[in-house]
Amino acid sequence: MSDTPLPGVCRTVFQWTDKAAALTAAFGTHSALMVWRSGELADVTPVGLAEGPVDGAGGAGFGTGAYSTGGYSQPSTADYFPRTWALAAWGENLLASPRGGRLYRWMNDTAVAAVEVDGAPQQISHMLVAPTDQVFALGCNEEASGVYNPLCIRHSGVRDLESWTTSPSTTAREYILPGGGRIVAGRVIGPHLLIWTTHALFLGQFVGSVSQPWKFERVAANCGLIGPNAAVVAGQAAFWLGPDLQFRRYGLGGGVEILPCPIQDDMADNIAASQGDKVTASTISAFNEVRFDYPDAREGTENSRYLAVSLQDGAWSRGRMDRTAFVDAGPSQHPIGVDAGGRVYWHERGKSADGAAFSWFIETADQYLDENANLMTLGVWPDIADQEGGVSLTITSRQTPQGEARTFGPYPMAPGQSKVDFRASGRLFRLRFSGRTAPTAARIGKPVFKVVFAGER
Repeated sequence: MSDTPLPGVCRTVFQWTDKAAALTAAFGTHSALMVWRSGELADVTPVGLAEGPVDGAGGAGFGTGAYSTGGYSQPSTADYFPRTWALAAWGENLLASPRGGRLYRWMNDTAVAAVEVDGAPQQISHMLVAPTDQVFALGCNEEASGVYNPLCIRHSGVRDLESWTTSPSTTAREYILPGGGRIVAGRVIGPHLLIWTTHALFLGQFVGSVSQPWKFERVAANCGLIGPNAAVVAGQAAFWLGPDLQFRRYGLGGGVEILPCPIQDDMADNIAASQGDKVTASTISAFNEVRFDYPDAREGTENSRYLAVSLQDGAWSRGRMDRTAFVDAGPSQHPIGVDAGGRVYWHERGKSADGAAFSWFIETADQYLDENANLMTLGVWPDIADQEGGVSLTITSRQTPQGEARTFGPYPMAPGQSKVDFRASGRLFRLRFSGRTAPTAARIGKPVFKVVFAGER
């Protein structure tokens, strides 16, 4: 997307258009606020904004935080998060709030830096713009005392960015969410707001009362959010990852439900410690998917792998890709992703890796066959859409679920080939399946096999 890499590690991407319909994208990194327009990057970082942390160090507790902070043997008194951003459009302008920092406004001029919004809270955990044209500070300083309260919500007046004082002559108000924990993030869903704390989900509804324009009701407990970027809205439903590493879904008018993920264990066992705030959730509308990028300790502390779920059939897939920030298409034609080195990419554009062939593989889970029969495989009928390069097929079989694995192949599959005949190629093989499952099943077990496809597209 740009020949110039971003300075710092990007955590948030946001895109919108101005009054001239010019596509603009904003990137919040740990050290800068950048905007892209017409192929050029501009630095609009607020003057005086210090560089933020790259990595998280965990929540309050003994052993967290910087060395020697706090009293000896006493827990630290603060949380230590990587620098993330909340970005939103205010007309054709950009609103930007670094986590734990102030609210800034960029006036759509690449030669001018973003400036602080007068009257807004001085410390904000997360920010969003409601459908009523009100800016919400989620987790911020209380109006009367000025003390930061992680459960305090304040919003500006309607269409009045600098009106934050509660009075009969304004529509600015303040709310304190019940319960403990802290606000992590919020999202707009239809005409409503969703607010996540570390352990609960709240629904915000506009009621129009002069004394209380909005009301916030707890939807469910024990369903918090692991990090500010780990939730995404698709249509009338929200999807997110919780601190307990469970995927959840909430649809308007319904309840919070856990999304079963049969390949979750690998993520749960290897997610980098204290780096959950880096998890990024996004939609891929072209394929009706929701994607979660997360930091895997096997590669380090930055996002290196992802899990994706199809909203059409509930099937999960996974892959390896270095993406610290990601946003779906719209208004751009293609999604935008950023790697840890600051390189920005268009996604789902064309059928090559910047002109080179994709090196890829698809491996199925174990498939259970007829428990009362053996199987002899003589051939397969390929059904691979848009195949352009060679594909190879490998089959692994076991007589019992925990039996010794046997591998057959690889068998080449050319583009347009109607059938791969194992017997005709002199490579006839017999897959013998029989046995029992675990003793608790108390019945004849199912034989298993899995298939791996690999090649270049």
